[in-house]
Amino acid sequence: MIEIKNLKKTFGPNLIWENVTCTIPDDKVIAIIGRSGCGKSVLLKHLNALLLPDEGEVLIDGVDIFKLGFVELRKVRQLFGVLFQGAALFDSISAYENVAFPLRYFSDFTEKQIHERVMQCLDLVNLANIGNKGTSELSGGMRKRVGLARAMVLQPKYLLYDEPTSGLDPETSDEINDLILDMGNTLSVTSVVITHDMHSVLKIADKAIFLDNQQLAWQGTIDEMKESNNKRLKSFVQAAAYSV
Repeated sequence: MIEIKNLKKTFGPNLIWENVTCTIPDDKVIAIIGRSGCGKSVLLKHLNALLLPDEGEVLIDGVDIFKLGFVELRKVRQLFGVLFQGAALFDSISAYENVAFPLRYFSDFTEKQIHERVMQCLDLVNLANIGNKGTSELSGGMRKRVGLARAMVLQPKYLLYDEPTSGLDPETSDEINDLILDMGNTLSVTSVVITHDMHSVLKIADKAIFLDNQQLAWQGTIDEMKESNNKRLKSFVQAAAYSV
């Protein structure tokens, strides 16, 4: 379980948000929503201490990660897999080697074990036959799926998604949404998804966190979101749904 307590973040004189408090329960899909520039990606980077707050705590299974030393924090970070917005694949190596990369640097797997694990992950994202392809040969949706395979390869407890359907057509976006659900159901991982795609939120999320006006302005289940009278939340949801 991830517990976020009274987080505050500034960049110089600019307040991003303050007093952010929420809980991300295990084995659920949590969507972080809000307007561009509200600090969604900033919050995501606090969950594995890629950024440090001005105030507050993030507890992973009861441990405040901002108080950990380098070695302990590195172990905690290996609990997380990340699918970056642009997939962030290495263009100079094949899809297979992109997925294998974390295993080569953060495990003591043999080459046989690496091969078995990489092929297992590529199969999970329905790309078992493209391992030898260069990343330039892959479509946008395929790049996202290779990125997801790489995010899963160390068997994380938490998967973080930064705009996983951004730039994709509706059919491919649905494929990514289905994979997010499959990963949660098959691997029992907790997923945290940054998105402005309300179709995705309604399809995959158990809970939504709405950042607005430099604070956590609303949180609750998807059913609660549909019934909420929060004016700024309703305005955002309606505008986001209309733009999809």
